Amino acid sequence: MQYLYLHGFASSPRSGKAQYFRDRFEELGQSLLIPDLNQGDFFHLTLSRQIAQVAALLSPGEPVTIIGSSFGGLTAAWLAEKHPQVVQLFLLAPAFEFASHWLPRLGNQYHRWQETGVLEVYHHTEERLLPLSYDFAKDLLAYDDRQLQRPVPTLIFHGLQDEVIPIEASRRYCEGRPWVSRVELDSDHALKEVQPAIWGMMLPLICKQLA
Repeated sequence: MQYLYLHGFASSPRSGKAQYFRDRFEELGQSLLIPDLNQGDFFHLTLSRQIAQVAALLSPGEPVTIIGSSFGGLTAAWLAEKHPQVVQLFLLAPAFEFASHWLPRLGNQYHRWQETGVLEVYHHTEERLLPLSYDFAKDLLAYDDRQLQRPVPTLIFHGLQDEVIPIEASRRYCEGRPWVSRVELDSDHALKEVQPAIWGMMLPLICKQLA
């Protein structure tokens, strides 16, 4: 079994969640692959690029479990749709309906982004503004979550106070997908204080895979 962790938008493998889950897997004697989805080139980041980058890491014929946080969760869902070796998803505040939630919040900035081709985005790991190409938005708008229909066992964890991706997005995603389960937690988008509880719910499923 191959295990991957996909970090969120404007984050990195150095994020607190990535390191937390890496340490938990080390305690099990398992490696957790955490690719840097920035690829040293945040400007040209797109969902398509992330999907292609992670797809190249999948070992042919080896089952894969993916933990995806926020935009990494959306990436994980599309990987599972396209690659049958993905057999389990754990999604932390997945960025379903991301375009409809994030782009309107930009207001006039979105129109300037269209005109200039560049948007300054705060990168949480770098702790500074970094430029992002408008190709990110154009690429994102080409994806429709309704096309995610492969029945991959999926467990979603989402905070009731999530201010980035409303919990309603995960609730809607669960509708008509009986292979998806959801746990609603008293937390925000970061899910920081509930990480031990999340791990406690993931652990029996992971141990079952390893048995």
